[in-house]
Amino acid sequence: MYTSPRGEFVVYSYKIAQTGEKGKSGAADSMEKKVTEVVAALIWDGDRCLICQRPAHKARGLLWEFVGGKVELGEAKEQALIRECREELAVTISVGEVFMEVDHDYPDLNVHLTLFSAAIVKGTPQMLEHNDIRWITPEEIPQYEFCPADETILRRLKYRN
Repeated sequence: MYTSPRGEFVVYSYKIAQTGEKGKSGAADSMEKKVTEVVAALIWDGDRCLICQRPAHKARGLLWEFVGGKVELGEAKEQALIRECREELAVTISVGEVFMEVDHDYPDLNVHLTLFSAAIVKGTPQMLEHNDIRWITPEEIPQYEFCPADETILRRLKYRN
C-alpha cells in the first residue's frame, strides 16, 4: 500500500484463478483497488446508541450502520464526520476519541472505517438521507442487519459491559 501523489491510499491486489489441479494455478489477473477512507460516529444517549438504515437505492441498501461517510480529498477525518452528520442528520456533533478502526473488503470497494465516539451538541437527528434512524441498546444489536464492515464493531459493543 502506498500514498499516491494526490494523497489517495492505493492497495494492489491480485486475483489468481485456481484450475482445480493440485499445485497449479492459472494466469494472474491483477487490478488496482483503491482504499476508501470512511468515518462514522458512535453517538450515545444514555445506554442507547444511534444507528441509521441505508436508503434502499444505495449499495448495501436497507442495512443498518453508524452515521458517517467518505472522507473527501484534503479533508481531516474529524471534519468529514462533522460534515456527514450535518448533511445526513441535521445535527452538530463534537468528535471524541477513536473508538475503533476496521478494514473491510466489499466486492465493489475496500474501506478503512474509523469509528469515533461523538456527541450531539446541537439539533435533533432528522432523516435527511436514511430510510430510518433508531436509538438501540447493545443488547438489541442482533435484531438489526448491519453492513458487514460494522460486524467487528458490533461484537465489541455487545461485550463492552
